[in-house]
Amino acid sequence: MMMSRDNLSLLFPTADDAALHEAAIAPIEQRSVLVNGEMRDWIGPVKNVLSPVMVRGSNGGLTQMRIGSHPSGDVATAITALDAAVAAYDSGRGAWPTMRVSERILAMQRFLAGMCARRAEVTRLIMWEIGKTLADSEKEFDRTVDYVRQTIDAVRNLDNANSRFEIVEGVIALIRRTPLGVVLCMGPYNYPLNETFATLIPALIMGNCVVFKPPRHGVLLFEPLLEVFRAAFPPGVVNFAYGEGAEIVPTLLETGQINVLTLIGSSRVADHLKKLHPKTNRLRAILGLDAKNAAIVMPDADIALAAKECLLGALSFNGQRCTALKMLLVHRDVADSFISALQAELAQLKIGMPWAPDVTLTPLPSVEKVNQMSALLDDAVTKGARILNAGGGTAVGTLFYPAVVYPVGPSMRLFREEQFGPLIPMSNFEDVDLALDYVATSEHGQQVSLFARDPDVIGRMSDVLVNQVCRVNLNCQCQRGPDVFPFTGRKDAAEGTLSVTDALRSFSIRSMVAAKYTSPSREILNTIVEGRHSNFVHTGSSSN
Repeated sequence: MMMSRDNLSLLFPTADDAALHEAAIAPIEQRSVLVNGEMRDWIGPVKNVLSPVMVRGSNGGLTQMRIGSHPSGDVATAITALDAAVAAYDSGRGAWPTMRVSERILAMQRFLAGMCARRAEVTRLIMWEIGKTLADSEKEFDRTVDYVRQTIDAVRNLDNANSRFEIVEGVIALIRRTPLGVVLCMGPYNYPLNETFATLIPALIMGNCVVFKPPRHGVLLFEPLLEVFRAAFPPGVVNFAYGEGAEIVPTLLETGQINVLTLIGSSRVADHLKKLHPKTNRLRAILGLDAKNAAIVMPDADIALAAKECLLGALSFNGQRCTALKMLLVHRDVADSFISALQAELAQLKIGMPWAPDVTLTPLPSVEKVNQMSALLDDAVTKGARILNAGGGTAVGTLFYPAVVYPVGPSMRLFREEQFGPLIPMSNFEDVDLALDYVATSEHGQQVSLFARDPDVIGRMSDVLVNQVCRVNLNCQCQRGPDVFPFTGRKDAAEGTLSVTDALRSFSIRSMVAAKYTSPSREILNTIVEGRHSNFVHTGSSSN
């Protein structure tokens, strides 16, 4: 079926649509804020939350559904949250940073149990707030639960490995990882739970205290977890800050009391924010930033496989993933056959509302996002590119039908700019060095997908690509998981590494208690251990 504006518009439900009513949730009017271990009543201004889902009126007009509201914070309330975190950390003297790892694990297990009990509420809010399909929202929740469990196992193993003295050159020492201080945590809207917890959970379990600012799209989904956070962790360990990021985040950093900045966003914003800290050498940054991951399709590639994987890589969650494939580089000898296979795969994808069965393509978070996609597409077409698929780029309200754009060249914004949406730019090459140069000259260096079958070609190209990006995917799309694998990037793509074990290191530093290996020193250390006088100097295991 030819995708037209009328066809797209009819995909939105009417107010009396049965499927809409079955999927609907009661609006959540959040009027409390978690700060310093208290659920404080909010009496200030609130911000309405509009879903990507729009409702079609009798006259054909479209209106975004309102699904609730949340506190609209300001600088003063953000500083209150920061003050609570600073007091709880207390320059490393607080209950949480000085606690035994085994006790922090128990707290995290309490949180996990409470989180699991709220699965249905959180997953439906993910669907309604950002337009992710219900099935994918459930997958995000379950993957996050697995991540928390893996983190608990990893920190337990790390602590057990560090629960022994080392004797080197006449010095006896106990070396453990210790927290860094106060963490400002900001997650993204596309994976508001999973990506946020990929930094929040390791930061907490390593003994840091946190100020958490929810993403712009994806605030209400944390409301069911507020009481879970409050009950699981000591006062001031987790504090929520609401408001416009451009207003409150610079002020928080300018205080100099933030020790760690975590951000999943743009490199431009990260560069600006880091410079606001009065002592940048004291600020550690763990950042997941821009990406323009390319797929390179060689002449001997399995074209059917390459087309299927490239489409999944480009359009999973409407292309709103940092690991999405955002530029397809196809050898000229197979360009026509690849395009045909790609179009055939695209024609099979179903577009519709996120609760509908078998839907892949869903509404974008806002009309503004649709306008951004249209502007990128118009720029490419004006400069000579063509839209290859029927109806590509058609937009109504928050729905945007994907467009395969070819050939995309250096003069077009799509050639280098990260689209973060359902646009599939494609170019061809004859000399493989042109494809390799595209990756090498990119400002970003996260991942690449290589489609080929010749072992010699794969081996030689891999040798080059691993020095430009941090993951080369052979005959498959780019992706983050499994979470035990390192997830990072070169150049402007990332700072720090976020695998389960690497994240624990990112949010901590090695500290030690050491003494000369003499009889008096041994006697003192033995007394400390046997008398359980220290949470740091001990040789017990975190087996619980």
